[in-house]
Amino acid sequence: MRLNKIALAALAVVAGLSLSACQNDDATSDSSAAASSPSAGGSESGSAKDSTGKDSEEGQGTVAGTGSNENGEIGECRTDELEVTATDSTIDGDEDGSVAVEFKNGGGRDCALSGYAGVDLKTNAGSLSAERTGEQSPSVVLKDGESVFFGITYPINDSGGSGVRVTGLVVTPPNETKSVTLDWPGAASLPVTDGSGTPVRVGPIGSAGQGG
Repeated sequence: MRLNKIALAALAVVAGLSLSACQNDDATSDSSAAASSPSAGGSESGSAKDSTGKDSEEGQGTVAGTGSNENGEIGECRTDELEVTATDSTIDGDEDGSVAVEFKNGGGRDCALSGYAGVDLKTNAGSLSAERTGEQSPSVVLKDGESVFFGITYPINDSGGSGVRVTGLVVTPPNETKSVTLDWPGAASLPVTDGSGTPVRVGPIGSAGQGG
């Protein structure tokens, strides 16, 4: 009888150890699952990462320097970027003759022009520089393909003589040293003066409209 009690006690101890081991295994499994669960305290949080490792919720903004100009700034128009043409814009009844000069931006980027272009008339008596009118000139931003005009005025030769024959027009864009030589579209000659007559004058950028 004593042996049976000892055997039963031994079986109870073994059963208890087995049950404790199973419970420990379950606890370990639950703990591992909790650690890998997104809802656990150690789960990944915050915004998702993009392919570069940066948060996809970071502000996108704009990239400095994008567009056609370096650092996002508008540079001055260069002579090689401009298509320069000149047309007669004299209106019947005007006391003076006039020529409209066009600067068309063909450089593939936006650029700025302001102030006065250099203007020289080539004549059979030498070069004649135009005088500035003194008007203020706003800064003009030319998008690619756009144009701006300025005007040249000159005295009409009504003296009956041959006058001074004009053979060409030399135009230098503002803040540039490279010039463009064009055919002179105005009257063929200027009156001969002793310096007291009306000079050839040039207006600032934007002083003439399209077509004169």
